Amino acid sequence: MSAEATNPEARPEALPELRRRGRTRLDLRRLGRAALLGPTPRDRLPDAIGHVAEAHRAHHPDADLSLLRRAYLLAETSHRGQMRKSGEPYITHPLAVTLILAELGAETTTLTASLLHDTVEDTDVTLDQVREEFGDEVCFIVDGVTKVEKIDYGAAAEPETFRKMLVATGNDVRVMSIKLADRLHNMRTLGVMRPEKQARIAKVTRDVLIPLAERLGVQALKTELEDLVFAILHPEEYEHTRALIAAHAGERDPLPAIADSVRVVLRDAGIAAEVVVRPRHFVSVHRISLKRGELRGSDFGRLLVLVGENADCYAVLGELHTCFTPVISEFKDFIATPKFNLYQSLHTAFATSEGPTTQVAEVIVRTRQMHRVAEAGVVALGNPYTAPPSAEPVAAADCDEERVDPTRPGWLSRLLDWQQSAPDPDTFWDVLRSELAQDREITVFRADGGVPGTISLPAGASCIDAAYAQYGEAAHGCIGARVNGRLTSLSSRLSDGDTVQLLIAHDASSGPTADWLDHAKTPAARIAVSSWLEAHPDGARPADAAPRPPLSVIGLRSGGGNAVADLPDATVRLAGCCTPVPPDAVEGFVVRGGAVTVHRVHCATVAQMRAVGRTPIAVHWRATADCRVTLLAESFGRPHLLADLTEAIAREGVEVVSATVEPPVEQRVRHSYTLQLPDATGLPALMRAMRDVPGVYDVSRA
Repeated sequence: MSAEATNPEARPEALPELRRRGRTRLDLRRLGRAALLGPTPRDRLPDAIGHVAEAHRAHHPDADLSLLRRAYLLAETSHRGQMRKSGEPYITHPLAVTLILAELGAETTTLTASLLHDTVEDTDVTLDQVREEFGDEVCFIVDGVTKVEKIDYGAAAEPETFRKMLVATGNDVRVMSIKLADRLHNMRTLGVMRPEKQARIAKVTRDVLIPLAERLGVQALKTELEDLVFAILHPEEYEHTRALIAAHAGERDPLPAIADSVRVVLRDAGIAAEVVVRPRHFVSVHRISLKRGELRGSDFGRLLVLVGENADCYAVLGELHTCFTPVISEFKDFIATPKFNLYQSLHTAFATSEGPTTQVAEVIVRTRQMHRVAEAGVVALGNPYTAPPSAEPVAAADCDEERVDPTRPGWLSRLLDWQQSAPDPDTFWDVLRSELAQDREITVFRADGGVPGTISLPAGASCIDAAYAQYGEAAHGCIGARVNGRLTSLSSRLSDGDTVQLLIAHDASSGPTADWLDHAKTPAARIAVSSWLEAHPDGARPADAAPRPPLSVIGLRSGGGNAVADLPDATVRLAGCCTPVPPDAVEGFVVRGGAVTVHRVHCATVAQMRAVGRTPIAVHWRATADCRVTLLAESFGRPHLLADLTEAIAREGVEVVSATVEPPVEQRVRHSYTLQLPDATGLPALMRAMRDVPGVYDVSRA
C-alpha cells in the first residue's frame, strides 16, 4: 500500500516545497539490484542512494555526504545476500527508511544511523565497529534502535525493546525518529505476512507508535501509519471510507473555488500568503463522517494558508472572519497556546455559498516554519544537541548532567521516571499504553517557588498526581493540598494554570489509602501507591478505639477586653465567632442577661441580628492597647506539637486564655486558642511565629 494512496496530505502537489522536491515513488526492486552491484567509484555516491542524497541536499545544501557514502557501503556489504519476505534485497529497507527521514529534513547523523540501524541486530557488525567508524553519536542511536535478544528475554523481548528505545530517546530523540520511519516502511510492506501477524503488528503500532509519533509532532508519519493500521484492523470501515473518497473524486470539488476566493481576499488586504487545498487522509475522512453524518463536498479537505510571520497569521484570521461568516465553535489558537508536541497553528472555519448549497470550509493558518515543524515535528529541529553557531558558549556549571534537550517534554520525563518503578515487563507494557492514550497535557504551578516552577501532567490529573510528580515517594505523606489558595482534597482534579501547594506530613505513620488509586491518573502515582499498599497490607494508620473529646485548657480571664459599649453598666463580651480586636470596626447587640456581645461589622452574626430586628449598640475601643483574639491553627499531627505551639505563643509575650485541640482527622489537627495580647499591633508577628512551628501549615483568626 503506497503512501500516496493512504495519505493524500503528503502528496507532492500540496506545497511548493514538496513540488520542488517532488519525485515518483521509488522502485525498491530497482534499488535492490543497484545495491547488489557492489561499491561504486570513490568519486561519487552509489546510485542506490542518489535519491537520499537529493532529498537531503534539498533541506541541507551544504551537507557532507561522505558519511552517507561510508554508511551505505558498510550496510550494503553487511546485508548482502539477505532478502526481505517481500522478495527485495534487504538493503532496500534501510534505504527506504533513510529516504523517509531525508524527505522530512533529518540531518546527516540521523541518516547515517538510519542506514546502519539493522546492521548490529542482523549482521556481524558490532557496536564497537560502528563507534570506531562513525563516532559515539551514531553508535548511541544505532544501539538505541537495536532490539534486545529474544533468546535472552523470551516473551518479554518486545516490551523490553521498547523500554530500551524509550530510555535511549530520553537522551537522544533521534532514536525514536528512526524507529517511527522503520515501522512506517514495515507497515507499507506488511501484506506479505500472515493476517494474524499483520493484526498483531498493527495493534502495537496503534497503541504505542502512533501516539509516540503524535507526541513527537511527526504528523507526516502519524497520518500514514493511521491509514495503514485502519486498513488492517478495520477493513470494512476502510473500504466504506475509500468508496466515499472515490465517489467524491467524480464530483465537483468546491474547495478550489473557495481557495480562489480566499486568495483574492488576502491579496486585496495586502497579505502575502499561499493558499493550498489539502485533501484529508482516510482516517480523517472517517472521523468527520462519524461526526457529521452525510458529508458535504468541502468536508473532504481543508485549506492551508501559509504566511511569513506570526502576526500575518492573525491578520489572515481577521480577514477571513470579516469577509466570510465564521463558525466560532471551530476556532482554536494553537499559536498562543501551542500543543505539547510543538504544534502551532490557527484553526478556524467559515461558511460560504458556493453554487446552490452552503459549504463550510475548515482553514489552517500557519507560518512556513510552523508548517515544517507540524509535518516533521522533532525531525525538523535538526540536531537538537548542537548549539547554533551564533549561540554563546554555556559554562559547564550552568548545565545539568544530562545534555540540554529541547525535545524532551514533560510526558517523556514522566515516562522515564515511572518506568524505573515498573520492573515487570507486562506491567510496563500495560502502563505504557495507558500513558500514551492520554492525548492532552496541563501545566500547574508550584506555590512554594521551587525549581522547576511548573509541573506537567496529563489532562484530568489530580492533586495526588501532582504530589508524586513533585515529591516522589515522599508524597506518601501527603494529607492535603491548596489549589489557588483554597484548601482542597487530594482527589481534586487540576486544571491548566492552577497553582498547587501540597501539604506533606513528616510522619512515618502517614501513607496512602486504597481509594487514592481511584483518583491517581499518572503511572508514577499509581505504581507508587500500589507498591506502598502491597508493602503495608494492614495500612499505617491505627484506627481510633473511640472518638476522643476535644482537649481543652481554660484560663481564668474572661470579659470584653478593652471594648466599651455605649450602654451604662452593661457587661461587654467579645464574640467568639469573629474575635474582634482593635482597630476592627465593631458593633454590639444585647443578649439574654443584658450583656452586650461585640462582633466585627462584617461578621455573619451581625447580618442575622439585623434581620431579626435587633438594634445594634455602638461600641468603641479603650485607649489601652491590649486585646483578646481567637486564632485557629491547622497542622499535621506529631508528638509535642501542642507544647511547641504554646512555647511559640509564650515567646511573643501573649497569655493563653483558653485552648482546644480537636482529635486528629487523617493526620490533620485543628487547634483553637483564645489569647490575650498586650498590644494589638503584635497580632501579625504572633501569627507568623505560630506558622513557623514545624507541622503548622495555616493560622487564621476565628
